[in-house]
Amino acid sequence: MTRSLKALSALTTILLLSAQAQRPNRAPVAVGTKLAEGQAYVTLIRLQHQPNPADNGRILISFEPNGMEGLPIYESRDEGNSWQLVTYATDSQHSDHATCNLHWQPNLLELPRTIGPLKAGTLLLSASDVCNDTHSRMASMQLQLYTSTDLGRTWQYLSSVIDGTAALPVWEPNLLLLDDGKLVIFYSSETHKTDGYNQLLAHKVSTDFGKTWGSEVYDAAFPGGVERPGMVVIARLPDKRYVMSYEAVEGPIEDQVYLKYSPDGLHWNPTDRGTPIQSEGGEYPVNTPVVSWFPLLGPNGVLIVSSRSARGGGDPSGRSLFWNANNGEGPWWEVPAPVQKLFNIRSGWTQALMLRPDGRMLHITSSASADDLNTPSKNQILFNTAALDLNRYEAEDAARQGSALMRDPAMSNGAKVRLGAKEIGHLTFHIYLAKAGPYHLAVSYSDIGIPATPRLTANGEALQGTTLISKPDEATATLRNRDLGTRGNGDSITLTTSAHLKAGINTIEITGGAYALDIDYLEITPSTP
Repeated sequence: MTRSLKALSALTTILLLSAQAQRPNRAPVAVGTKLAEGQAYVTLIRLQHQPNPADNGRILISFEPNGMEGLPIYESRDEGNSWQLVTYATDSQHSDHATCNLHWQPNLLELPRTIGPLKAGTLLLSASDVCNDTHSRMASMQLQLYTSTDLGRTWQYLSSVIDGTAALPVWEPNLLLLDDGKLVIFYSSETHKTDGYNQLLAHKVSTDFGKTWGSEVYDAAFPGGVERPGMVVIARLPDKRYVMSYEAVEGPIEDQVYLKYSPDGLHWNPTDRGTPIQSEGGEYPVNTPVVSWFPLLGPNGVLIVSSRSARGGGDPSGRSLFWNANNGEGPWWEVPAPVQKLFNIRSGWTQALMLRPDGRMLHITSSASADDLNTPSKNQILFNTAALDLNRYEAEDAARQGSALMRDPAMSNGAKVRLGAKEIGHLTFHIYLAKAGPYHLAVSYSDIGIPATPRLTANGEALQGTTLISKPDEATATLRNRDLGTRGNGDSITLTTSAHLKAGINTIEITGGAYALDIDYLEITPSTP
């Protein structure tokens, strides 16, 4: 989403930010540690190619600040547990930084190898340089590129990519280095309104190591003067293809997130919308997406997409991540994000994820301030680490029949499905597994005051299981029964069984018991000998 749309350290451990202290059990809360004041657009690199091996492992981030002091550069030397301010990257082409400075949408890249005069380990920073008028409103802007050879301490201007104005802006750069040494920069552009494009996605290529840039190439462009594809981010797949995420503002489904694929990172078929990200239950991410690939769950790895919000039954505050273990094909699943942000129009724009060596995910994003939820200039940058339950398949993300989705903060992803009794209720999970073999299956559920047990099948075979009842803590039971009017005793029950599952797509079905049930999730893990 762009601005023309409608609208240090770890001083604390996990923060609980209350928006309304007089109603502590009902107020929105955020989970995460405050890193700094800042609005949005977190970008992250973990150094891996430095000439001094001792410098590898440092993590650098930048983000969009609230003021015009330049782009803050923070560093962590302990896998993201604590952070120190390194410097502010500033515009070297204008001396009056109160008027003109690097300000919007930073993007960081570390060169994995030497290309021309740029040595391996050189850091690149692209961003929107903004010049304001006498009323402190943006008058002109320019996408600029800077380099650093001293771990981000100082930055040298390399080139300008494209110019924009208040009426015809350019936004959201994203850098990519191709295997042949070409440097590519992707961005959103509003400079083609007279050609019938409200906004489009495009890229330029540099064949001289970022000094100059070639002609503009469209990547997602839909005529008519209405649609606004935006916020392009590129990731690489294990099969060497490239995948692009973007938001389809004013698209067929307002703000939905799409993926597109390219064999070489340069050819994207601009008239092809790509594939929408959506669960079989109907939940889908909207606005400000970031697609990331991680080496988890098998040879395909996992694609994870963050976004500002979700619709179709998803959390409107955008507190979950969407993931897929089949290169983006087939249904998507949700998992709670490590940072649980507070929502406003700017919180969660372009989030950062990094898989740590200990298997936990570092997550950094902006959050509204509990003291002033609706003022983006008071936003804060929060960070947190957590293990993601990527063997857990939320009931709300499955295909549903004879059931109802219910938001419930006591559930694993803040939601559950009330499943109709007997043959009325059906939940169907189409689950991709990289490897065939024996698996342990567990269904987390609760009855609604009348004892009942769901039924489970795997690829058409009925499974027999055992149940284990656990009592919720008093606070959880009170929250469910008072705030949501939940009937029943609040007991959490787990139905466990095992099955031999195949490589590829498996069909797992949960059907109703003697009476209605609340289903939280299905968990599938490889069986151990």
